[in-house]
Amino acid sequence: MVTKRAVIDGHNDLPWAMREVGYDFAACDIAEPQPHLHTDLIRLRDGGVTGQFWSVFVPCSYRGADAVTATLEQIDAVHSMVARYPHALALVTSAEGLALTAAGGGPIASLLGAEGGHSIDNSLGTLRSLYRLGVRYLTLTHNENTDWADSATDEPRLGGLSEFGREVVREMNRLGMMVDLSHVSAGTMRAALDVTAAPVIFSHSSARAVCDHPRNVGDDVLNRLSGNGGVCMITFVPAFVSPAVRHWQLEIEEAARTAGVDDQDEEAMEAFVQPHLADKPVATLADVVAHCEHVRDVAGIDHIGIGGDYDGVDALPAGLEDVAGYPRLLDALAERGWSEEDLAKLGWQNVTRVLGEVELVADELLGRCGPSLATIESLDGASSDQEAASDQGGSVVEDRTDDSEVSPP
Repeated sequence: MVTKRAVIDGHNDLPWAMREVGYDFAACDIAEPQPHLHTDLIRLRDGGVTGQFWSVFVPCSYRGADAVTATLEQIDAVHSMVARYPHALALVTSAEGLALTAAGGGPIASLLGAEGGHSIDNSLGTLRSLYRLGVRYLTLTHNENTDWADSATDEPRLGGLSEFGREVVREMNRLGMMVDLSHVSAGTMRAALDVTAAPVIFSHSSARAVCDHPRNVGDDVLNRLSGNGGVCMITFVPAFVSPAVRHWQLEIEEAARTAGVDDQDEEAMEAFVQPHLADKPVATLADVVAHCEHVRDVAGIDHIGIGGDYDGVDALPAGLEDVAGYPRLLDALAERGWSEEDLAKLGWQNVTRVLGEVELVADELLGRCGPSLATIESLDGASSDQEAASDQGGSVVEDRTDDSEVSPP
């Protein structure tokens, strides 16, 4: 029997999925079943979701002011969504508000997380503006490096964070915005942990020891979470949780290179992959269980959460196909001996605690630190990347939005 327990999920890309219909919730009414999506209000309730961090994401192909504008449009979409469904959703910006939702029964707490440091366009003023609009975490990179932080899926340039990157972390601490280390390189993870005065999160990452993918978290970093107080929120992305799917992905990428296919050409890669899809392994709920148990064993039960990445990927593990699936995962863990206390920490308590502790650090810092007026030029000097982006005039090319299972996520 599936038992519903409270879940606060760290990452859902529904806002970007709604961009396809111009953010028109009349055209795509999530109060009704939406089988082409992973998320609707009915299935959120069925899944026991009492809180959701909605990702306000834009691809790395968006540069400069275009990235900021598209991020603001995503934020506006979440605010519009909450306003349209007031009996089902409520905008929440604090740990106190998040904790009040945990018992369920009322509206689902809706929080904002900005995915990708390119969204601030190298501006601490923009970072502060996002906070004022309700954003409560920033993922320091997406799939490509920023001028100030290395990504897990790009060639490292900095070895972690630049001096401006460290100032971004410090300013997030001062504001009370959670530092999200999903998508960043191992060097950036370590550098951020060295700098931060507050707990960090991984909003949607799993364990690298279980599945060797650069988007996952190594044991050396998981071991540091107990000292930092942070939380790794296990994701469900098949290539991140299933060694078999990851192996298939690497084989396909190598075959494409051998055939002369440009792995940065989305259409060419999709055409190349299509004939091979019948051989693709299927990730399972058991794969996700393995990551939960490993992170609990290494980091501790106080440092684990859930960040499914629904509507940010094309496929999901069997048994976790949409947001109604969380009870299956929690029941599977209960069958393996996880207590109700353990499941509550995984499901909602740990991330709520982290947000509260981040707020306490901010309260202390706000009493003695004003807003940072630093610029990337003053701390890092002008970079060729910045100049190139300026020369491009912030041109925008639409690209894949998900953690692709073929091209590097």
